[in-house]
Amino acid sequence: MISYIRGELAEFERDKVIVDVGGVGYGIFMPERSMGMLPRAGSEVKIYTYLNVREDAMQLFGFLSRDEVQMFKLLIGVSGIGPKGGLGILSTLSADDLRFAVLSGDTKAICAAPGIGKKTAEKLIIELKDKLDLEDVLERSQGGEADPANARDLSVSDIQADAVQALVALGYGSTESMKAVKKAGGEYTSVEELLKAALKLMF
Repeated sequence: MISYIRGELAEFERDKVIVDVGGVGYGIFMPERSMGMLPRAGSEVKIYTYLNVREDAMQLFGFLSRDEVQMFKLLIGVSGIGPKGGLGILSTLSADDLRFAVLSGDTKAICAAPGIGKKTAEKLIIELKDKLDLEDVLERSQGGEADPANARDLSVSDIQADAVQALVALGYGSTESMKAVKKAGGEYTSVEELLKAALKLMF
């Protein structure tokens, strides 16, 4: 298994990059959004990779973080979504946006990816929903993981989850609500305080 490749970014192609490592050029397929964040050719890069082995080919898929690799693995584990489909989804949605879309059942956001229809999006949500957790996503997006023994961390996560549910009850979209709560931050001691802060971000 090739966990990552570090070398000189030699070339950009339509859907992949070439990274020169000791005189050997590795072709790495990447999401468009990730390619757009790479430095110019000639710079040193470190790309986290997933090696896909088929009977007729070996392909490297690359990402800017281990988190993206994990999301890619979850995607290609869904029946009907191959590596190119997973790449298309992560070209359209960031790993966090995809988590929010799955947890909120937002098929429209997932269908925005090329080649993904409503039935495939629904299947993806069903198969991945149990593998993701709202509190974990909110905690991770705050830049850290909560200590299970820390009651305050757990209460903050509960407050965030309740605020999301309250926004949805007010008529806002689930994905939109999760993003607003995430952006508002975690330094609130009540649902009402966080809800007010999140509502200000909705306009």
